[in-house]
Amino acid sequence: MTTVDHAEAALELCESGAEFDAIISDIEMPGIDGFELTRRLREIARWENTPIIALSSHTGPRDLDRGREVGFTDYIVSIMIGKQLFGIPVLQVHDVLGPQRITRIPLSPKEVAGSLNLRGRIVTAINIRSRLNMPPYEGDHECMSVVVEDQGELYSLMVDSVGEVLSLDEAMFEQHPATLDGNIREVSTGIYRLDKSLLVVFDVRSLLRFQGEEAA
Repeated sequence: MTTVDHAEAALELCESGAEFDAIISDIEMPGIDGFELTRRLREIARWENTPIIALSSHTGPRDLDRGREVGFTDYIVSIMIGKQLFGIPVLQVHDVLGPQRITRIPLSPKEVAGSLNLRGRIVTAINIRSRLNMPPYEGDHECMSVVVEDQGELYSLMVDSVGEVLSLDEAMFEQHPATLDGNIREVSTGIYRLDKSLLVVFDVRSLLRFQGEEAA
């Protein structure tokens, strides 16, 4: 592993003929930031297809869109809910959990399944099926959860199952089609058309809003 202190040094190293299997970059750096570094690297033919991974606390939809525009590699945690494949950008994923003991919260919205304790932190559990107005889960195995962080708070998104982390070409990212279910469309940023399925990318912040109000 080779490390440098700033983007200018990284750019000089990449232009000098050095070989790397992947590049990991912070976003906020003095001088050239991670977005500009990635844009410049993608203009160099030998780095066009090299995975470039962002490390950042800025994970809002605009930040993710800008990352795709300049050429950061999209890594998506895949999720199944019913027969639909969903995904969450890996930068937004704090943890993946198996079945957990959940404590009900009196008078909470139907989307809030309750709360759980994750290594001393209280996490609000969100039933994604309820959030999307889908019928209750009736599968043979217990549900899993993806823990995300939004504005300093942790949320456990309860889903049917969690799959692998997918490395996707940002050029494949599209706006969602008009035929996509409205409940899903309002909580997604767009889609990827895979070989045998359509992957819908969740907008985590929108997912945590119920009738115009945040889950917290």
